[in-house]
Amino acid sequence: MTHAPLVLDIAGSALASADRRRLAHPLVGGVIHFARNWENRAQLTALNAEIKAIRPDVLICVDHEGGRVQRFKTDGFTHLPPMRALGELWMKDGKGGTGAGALQATNAATACGYVLAAELRACGIDLSFTPVLDLDFGASSVIGDRAFARDPRVVSLLAKSLMHGLLQAGMGNCGKHFPGHGFVKADSHTAIPVDRRSLKTILADDAAPYGWQSTTLTSVMPAHVVYPKVDARPAGFSSRWLNGILRSQLGFSGAIFSDDLSMAGARLIDGREVSYTQAAVTALRAGCDMVLLCNQSTDGGAAVDELLDGLSEALLKDHWQASEASEARRLALLPTATPMPWDELMRSPAYIHALDLLP
Repeated sequence: MTHAPLVLDIAGSALASADRRRLAHPLVGGVIHFARNWENRAQLTALNAEIKAIRPDVLICVDHEGGRVQRFKTDGFTHLPPMRALGELWMKDGKGGTGAGALQATNAATACGYVLAAELRACGIDLSFTPVLDLDFGASSVIGDRAFARDPRVVSLLAKSLMHGLLQAGMGNCGKHFPGHGFVKADSHTAIPVDRRSLKTILADDAAPYGWQSTTLTSVMPAHVVYPKVDARPAGFSSRWLNGILRSQLGFSGAIFSDDLSMAGARLIDGREVSYTQAAVTALRAGCDMVLLCNQSTDGGAAVDELLDGLSEALLKDHWQASEASEARRLALLPTATPMPWDELMRSPAYIHALDLLP
């Protein structure tokens, strides 16, 4: 059975022989780009075309949200606002005599989604890991202005509007970080955040957007956060969170990505330090369809090769099982519509109108 769960990165702005070898590995199903993979639009487009020539079905991804999380910012790419700007526009509703701030904010969110996706797709990107569904409690520095707002209803409607814009350009979406990363102060890149609230509180507040948008979300990325009143494991390694709550209780049927396995929040499971292979196997067994290993290719990629070998051996030993359903969910994220070429996009009335609506 085919199942390509690993999303990896590449070291530079062009493929090296090691990158080509790894892309041809049957367990590799995705590539994630970072700013180091960018020089200009022509280079990025050529890079993605070369990737697709090796693996036409590989999913090319990027963290491109707007604000401080936007990998490509030059050579014509629009500087998108942080999502908080849309929430602030919403909160102007009823002020200044217009009374239409909320409606203006939803229209601007759709415009953001369309511009974001159309520009990426013109350069060969399939998926951006957006939108952030975390709530802005004012505590988390890693989330901060990446969040739309504090109110889960506002977050849900603005995110749904943004996802409509993504869809207009032929791109799926990824809600993150389930069930919510905004309440804890610690950054899961460098620590293991712990959220001691009850399941009832989290479901009524932070996780509410996931239930309200279960028919709209095409993928979800769980948080490397421990919620000890629910499970001792971080959400991305917890079958209770992923299968019991996200899928069964909230009705989500799309793809689940792990967050980066190299983050500190992924390196300690059940009280012990784990290898990348152990983390990947745990995430897949818990209900993730795909697992990300980021920023491990820049020093020769020994960790990437170790994970490829480790996952292959673990599959042979039946430590994790290839999933036809997981593979179908991965393939469903690949765009089906032909992207608009960049020069044509720049002249498109819909694109020009969307630019005018950005906050």
